[in-house]
Amino acid sequence: MSNTKTLDPSQSTRALYGAELRHRRERAGMTQEELGAAMFISGAYVGMLEVGVRRMQPEFARMADQVLDADGFFTRNLEAARKSPYEHHFADVVEFEGLALTIKDWAPILVPGLLQTAGYTRAVVRAYDPVLTEDVMEERVSARKARAHIFGDPRRPRYWAVLDEMVVRRPVGGPAVMAEQLRHIAAMVRRNRIIAQVLPLTEGATAGAGGVFKLMTFEDAPPVMYSQGAETGRLFDDPAVVARSTLTYDLLGGAASSPAASLALIEQAAKEYEDAYRSRSEDRDLA
Repeated sequence: MSNTKTLDPSQSTRALYGAELRHRRERAGMTQEELGAAMFISGAYVGMLEVGVRRMQPEFARMADQVLDADGFFTRNLEAARKSPYEHHFADVVEFEGLALTIKDWAPILVPGLLQTAGYTRAVVRAYDPVLTEDVMEERVSARKARAHIFGDPRRPRYWAVLDEMVVRRPVGGPAVMAEQLRHIAAMVRRNRIIAQVLPLTEGATAGAGGVFKLMTFEDAPPVMYSQGAETGRLFDDPAVVARSTLTYDLLGGAASSPAASLALIEQAAKEYEDAYRSRSEDRDLA
């Protein structure tokens, strides 16, 4: 009887897809190296497909169906396995965040998406697209908020962010939104769930002038670096690129204030925003 199994897009389809690849490979009595040779890829790459840290390409799906006699399973479910509410260039990044052992964010402009509150995200999205409808706005807010589920595990990922002081000082969304955002970051630091450092404006030129990037490491796959630009982004696993970005991050961390001093600065800024909001509210009441 033909196997007409399909994946449910509401589930973690990348993980299900990879688990099915491993199941069928083992049932066929093949090692990762043997399957890789038959698909013209490395055994290590097969392993990364199985644990979900690499995205299956159409040509690999077709070869997997042929080699494993899978009755079209991998080709048929490729769209579901690649389905994501995120932009194509960012979909893999979100998947990797959920698999990472460590994540390091350099944030020269805005609070990293993993740390954003709903109010902050709304302000950022609205500034970028002033005529966006409210329903699409809420979809984007929900999608960004959903990424933070990775912090539900107290053990992983180990998360570290270096924020340019401009991120703290720029009043995105106004005083109330910024106070809430900074209190959220401070609370995560005080719960020992994340590490945050602030790079003072007095540092002048920094190693991070090249722009936003994220470093991630994994248990069963090589580390990657994600570089983000306007309307685009790119993942790199080239060892030389990752090594250079790691050095850049180390230089940024070395130039930044200590975690304790950074926490004090973040909480002081939150208080200043709260005072500004309170003052505005009082002025409106008197008007």
